[in-house]
Amino acid sequence: MTTPHIETFILGDFFTNCFLITIPDHPDPDRARECWIADCGFQPEPMIEHIERNNLQPTALLLTHGHPDHMAGMDALRDRFGEFPVYMHEGEKGYCSNPALNLSAMMGMHVTCREPDRWLKGGETLDFNGTEWRVIHAPGHSPGGVLYVNDESKQAIVGDTLFAGSIGRVDFPTSDPDQMRHTLTHVVMSLPDDMTIHSGHGPSTTIGRERVSNPFIVGGF
Repeated sequence: MTTPHIETFILGDFFTNCFLITIPDHPDPDRARECWIADCGFQPEPMIEHIERNNLQPTALLLTHGHPDHMAGMDALRDRFGEFPVYMHEGEKGYCSNPALNLSAMMGMHVTCREPDRWLKGGETLDFNGTEWRVIHAPGHSPGGVLYVNDESKQAIVGDTLFAGSIGRVDFPTSDPDQMRHTLTHVVMSLPDDMTIHSGHGPSTTIGRERVSNPFIVGGF
């Protein structure tokens, strides 16, 4: 089995988990140096320096959603390493370039980035060096939230949909509590108990742990 290695970088004042995905044991040395990035928030320099230090080459950026703490550093990333595909759900077209939509305006920050060039609907399968990642639409915290799931290694990158012991906020202007309830009940909790969850903030967890201990899953909201 080819197992993706997921390394966490906690970036910016929002302590956002941004992820570097590699296949270090790939038989082709050139392919082994390729990497994917999932989310790239404020102050991305530690991640960029790590990529440079290890002679890695980003080949895609996956965005879980368009809030600024998950995408504010992506122009710096592309400026340093050149253009490569940037994936985002089509429900958040315009978010990267519109501070009102991405909610940075309400925080007085007015964050903008160049728009992604690959728009997802949910249901796609993305290939990274022989590993398959399912794209699952998971609205609620934001309209275009997505999960990136590698079933073979039982790992999922879920953004702010689910945290260890909590869930993403649903009181933002573009959030929807009803959609979040459906996403958690019918999408997230359909994943197997031994699936490792890499969240947008805080420690990693598993579906099984959250199924029995997360108060928003057990008791609702």
